[in-house]
Amino acid sequence: MEFDYSALRAKRMSAVRDSPTMAMNKIAKQLASEGKPVVNFTIGEPDADTPENIKQAAIKAIQAGRTKYPAVQGDLDLREAIREKFRRENGLDYSLEEIIVCGGGKHVIFNAFMATLQDGDEVVIPNPFWTSYEDIVTLFGAQPVFVVTPKSSGFKLNPADLDKAITRKTKWVMINSCCNPTGAKYSRKEMAAIGEVLLRHPHVMILTDDIYEHMSYDTEPFCSVAQVMPALKSRTLTLNGISKAYRMTGWRIGYAGGPKKLIMDMVTLQSQQITGASTISQAAAVEALMGPQNHVTEQKEVYRRRRDLMVTELNKIPGLDCPKPEGAFYVFVDCGQLIGKVRPDNGQPIKDDKEFVEYLLYHAHVATVPGQFFGGGNGHFFRISYAASEEKLAEGCRRIAKACADLTSGENTGKTKIA
Repeated sequence: MEFDYSALRAKRMSAVRDSPTMAMNKIAKQLASEGKPVVNFTIGEPDADTPENIKQAAIKAIQAGRTKYPAVQGDLDLREAIREKFRRENGLDYSLEEIIVCGGGKHVIFNAFMATLQDGDEVVIPNPFWTSYEDIVTLFGAQPVFVVTPKSSGFKLNPADLDKAITRKTKWVMINSCCNPTGAKYSRKEMAAIGEVLLRHPHVMILTDDIYEHMSYDTEPFCSVAQVMPALKSRTLTLNGISKAYRMTGWRIGYAGGPKKLIMDMVTLQSQQITGASTISQAAAVEALMGPQNHVTEQKEVYRRRRDLMVTELNKIPGLDCPKPEGAFYVFVDCGQLIGKVRPDNGQPIKDDKEFVEYLLYHAHVATVPGQFFGGGNGHFFRISYAASEEKLAEGCRRIAKACADLTSGENTGKTKIA
């Protein structure tokens, strides 16, 4: 008799999905393994390898025997490097006790919310948002409160809308600049306006996800909320990591600076989870933060060219509208004019962005991610990661253009476009 696992499954599991981006990436890889010529734009992972000096630092750490248990809070040399990074690049001064190293940026959020959220709490999240925010909030019994950031605003929070969303139940407000999936980045003036709202709500914590800090493409310098509004630093958790800027997604190092009491609770939780981040990865992270930074600047220029290529080529395609992102390495493309068009492969009208993405995948062998997986877009946006070669990006755009041209007119049953 087969054991009935369902009787043991915790109710909280109903609040958690598989990562949608990882699920789309899995499908794309499966098709590729079957011999399909898939161009994969699903996952936000730099295509270039980790810089050689960083890899050598890890090798030296192994050879030196740095293979024992790590410090739970993070090894001292890495926390010192993080403190120096915050001072050098963000004008933020954290003590070593106010810094934690975790197994990736997602793990930072997980620990912070596990330490603070209870049933009935609320977390304000700008919408569209990175997919994991919602699931982590609901896992701990709290309620995500979404504030729509429309295309007409550059996908940025309106301070008045933020103010309305905050209640006595609000425990956290999340800020993601530069944003995944839209690439929106807040100027210093825009961040100050958000900060002014948060000053009026002293019971609210702020979690700022700065992982795309070094992928900012306009002349306005990147800024973080505690940097712009020092009065908020005592209740802000500033999250960052090495995955994107240093091409180290597999090394799994995220870190944060924040209030000491919160950090200590996160350390306690981490002591009962992973004990601490890999010592070898931590040694590599020290070199990433303190070693030569020229490759970061060079890679940013590569992404800038790729962004410009994608925006130009996608906006040539009738029926698509691709806003120009200010940061990260994604475009969030409006396909609303194509909703209701008829597919040539099955004769059915496309009902929403999920069906449009499915059409691109199986008809054109281009893998993207539906906008609805990121909470936003009213069912007519899709995300492309341009962390790929220019040749691959150009080929993907050619295929998307052909697939869009193959659609035929039908009754448009799409949602109203975000103005």
